[in-house]
Amino acid sequence: MADLLERASNWLEDQRARFASRVVTYVRGGRTLDVSATIGRTLFEVDDGFGVLVRYEARDFLIQAAELAMDSQPLVPQRGDRIQETQGEKTFVYEVTSPGKEPVCRWSDLFRKTYRIHTKQIESA
Repeated sequence: MADLLERASNWLEDQRARFASRVVTYVRGGRTLDVSATIGRTLFEVDDGFGVLVRYEARDFLIQAAELAMDSQPLVPQRGDRIQETQGEKTFVYEVTSPGKEPVCRWSDLFRKTYRIHTKQIESA
């Protein structure tokens, strides 16, 4: 049985997904998957190798790992995957990426239920 903290964290993640998310389309290759995502951001500071810190802001998508599956196989976010987000009549396309050697995603919670996926906008239509 999960401890009290894990149960509370899972409940909170479920509430976030239920009440503070929107449907986006996750794309890998030619395959698509509609998932619920909460929008966030991460600020990175990366050394450019010459002693200068470069600031980089990523648009993050918080998606429960259980929703990211194709053909019943878990899908771990990879550099180059895309996320399409529609706002009104416009669709924004984001590429899964991160600056330098930073990972493209990390766990958003202590119990590994939700990914925080880092992206940058590459187009809009």
